[in-house]
This record gives sequence, C-alpha cells and structure tokens, in this order.
Amino acid sequence: MQICDKCGLPADLCICKEIAKEQQIVKVYTLRKKFGKIVTFIEGINEKEVDLKALSKELKSRFACGGTVKDGCIRLQGNNMELAKKALRVMGYTLEGEE
Repeated sequence: MQICDKCGLPADLCICKEIAKEQQIVKVYTLRKKFGKIVTFIEGINEKEVDLKALSKELKSRFACGGTVKDGCIRLQGNNMELAKKALRVMGYTLEGEE
C-alpha cells in the first residue's frame, strides 16, 4: 500500500488533489483571434499540482473541440466558456468571482 508524502493518508484515500483544486482560482474567458476565430482560455490552474495536458484532453473530448496547453493556460477552440465553467465547477475548481 502506498502512502501519500503530503497528507500521510493511503494513496486511495489521499485528498491532496481535492484540496489543490479548491485552493486554485480559475479564470475562464474568450478572445477573438485571427480571422474572427473565438478561443476559450482557462488560466490559474497550477501545473505542478494538476496535469494540464490530461485536463485539456478531457475538456476537448467533452466539448468535441480542438485545443492546446501553452504557458500554463488551456486554450480551447470555439466559444466554450459556459460549458468550461460548468465542467470545472463539477470537477471541484473555484472560479474567479465565485470565492
């Protein structure tokens, strides 16, 4: 049985990831890029505590869109702001303005 280094609980009962999610304040917004394309940005997630590539992959498959991870920010193609906010709330993240 593995024991977590941070909280000392067994790995299957570890709550470090849940605490890390609650402490981070996530900002979700959209920008209009080249040729009028809209991109949804998700910022504020600590890449040391959360695997951004895995989170990006999950969001992309959930919203059926493309995207990438650059400079600690998840970028999704299209206007997925409301869907992203809803999904991140369900996953346990605190969104900016909702503290």
